[in-house]
Amino acid sequence: MTEFEMIAKTFQGLEEILAKELIDLGANGVAIGNRMVSFKGDKALMYKANFHLRTAIRILKPFLHFKADSADDVYEICRKVDWERYMDLSDSFAVDSVVYSEDFRHSKFVAYRVKDAIADYFRDKYGKRPNVSVANPDLTFHIHISHDDCSLSLDSSGESLHKRGYRQEAMEAPLNEVLAAGMILMSGWDGKSDFVDPMCGSGTIPIEAALIAKNMAPGLFRSSFAFEKWKDFDRDLFEEIYNDDSQERDFEFTIRGYDKDPKAILTAKRNAKAAGLLDTIQFEQRDFKDFEPVKQRTVIITNPPYGERLVEDNLLGLYEMIGERLKHALIGGEAWIISYHYECFDKIGLKPSAKIPLFNGALPCELRKYEIFDGRYNDFRGGDRRLKKDDLPTRRSSTLRHKARLAEKQEAKEADKPFRNADERKPFRKADDHKPFRKAEGGKSFHKSDGKKPLRKNKSGAKPFRKSEGGAKPFRKTDKKPFRNNRK
Repeated sequence: MTEFEMIAKTFQGLEEILAKELIDLGANGVAIGNRMVSFKGDKALMYKANFHLRTAIRILKPFLHFKADSADDVYEICRKVDWERYMDLSDSFAVDSVVYSEDFRHSKFVAYRVKDAIADYFRDKYGKRPNVSVANPDLTFHIHISHDDCSLSLDSSGESLHKRGYRQEAMEAPLNEVLAAGMILMSGWDGKSDFVDPMCGSGTIPIEAALIAKNMAPGLFRSSFAFEKWKDFDRDLFEEIYNDDSQERDFEFTIRGYDKDPKAILTAKRNAKAAGLLDTIQFEQRDFKDFEPVKQRTVIITNPPYGERLVEDNLLGLYEMIGERLKHALIGGEAWIISYHYECFDKIGLKPSAKIPLFNGALPCELRKYEIFDGRYNDFRGGDRRLKKDDLPTRRSSTLRHKARLAEKQEAKEADKPFRNADERKPFRKADDHKPFRKAEGGKSFHKSDGKKPLRKNKSGAKPFRKSEGGAKPFRKTDKKPFRNNRK
């Protein structure tokens, strides 16, 4: 089959992991960008990318590249496209836009002009316009503009790929499935040891760990993909990919999920049951402070409260307890913890062997690795347990944060006052004097007050930098079933 260009979108910080997934899947010409990875492959690879990738949000198929200086230029060029190659008059459609250009000040207006071009194309030819559907379109087109470089793409995924299909219910502030899978893949855990999430919430991390351990495709539980409505959809090819379970494997160790909230455990069990993994994961109501010493090598990956969406009465005390439990109950194992505040990490009281910048929604966080050893640290590091840092993602932002932290220490020393007291909390990412804060996909700056209202303090005393907006909606059940007829 003929190869063509594709783009896999992801969250900032997961690009290297996604690139490795694509290479393992057989993609060619893999190139890493900002929150995306471009690659080449055929139709079968496009189906596999949607079905198998754990850290991709969506897969786009570009079909037109051009230059334009205004929204009117975009309209004129798009109106000349042979849209009948991609859709019929009876198909509903939507247009999304991403714009990084001073010449295009309103990204939504660009999307409107593309919609007008498509509608006018069909009106001129048939006297009717196709319907625009925001909620559930048959096809979604994406226009991306950087300066005067424009590209049009078809969205082959439909709903974001983080919506696996197994989440029946969710607790407050659930972790995104793509981020959870990315954290596990970054840790290097491959299902050859025990795995624990002692603050599992609705069970996202344990469920993603079980899918990785058994090498089950995350797309197994979705009801549909957008490419199934394309004119050139090959049903036989997709059924062959869907029903191929030859790469799945047995799991011989234990995955456990704990939470002190009984409602969270019930929710996690329902989600695991929907994924067919309830027999693989052991869920139990238990507080982290009651975490018992492990008897064999265990990996912990967890997402404690940050004091942002989930309010903790004693946030810093919680992290102090986490450090105490890790030190005394996880000897010989390792823990990966994602959080938002430096002060929380400081309270853990353990020296991390890796710090990886990640975004949880709009919050710039860090994923830190703690190797728990018995005896002297230098003896431990001198043995065969040395961290292979070449296997970890490296990003320039880590260096920027390190420099910012050294500067903070120097300022505190010169002022003869304690370093980073409760009234001087600062975010992980520090803007250079000549550069603005980097923006998230929603277009909102991180860690920036509007100058009118003071930032509100949570109960722990830590200042939130910006409260994330929205929340994950529980998975909507559907009567439509994918090609499960040949699987057992």
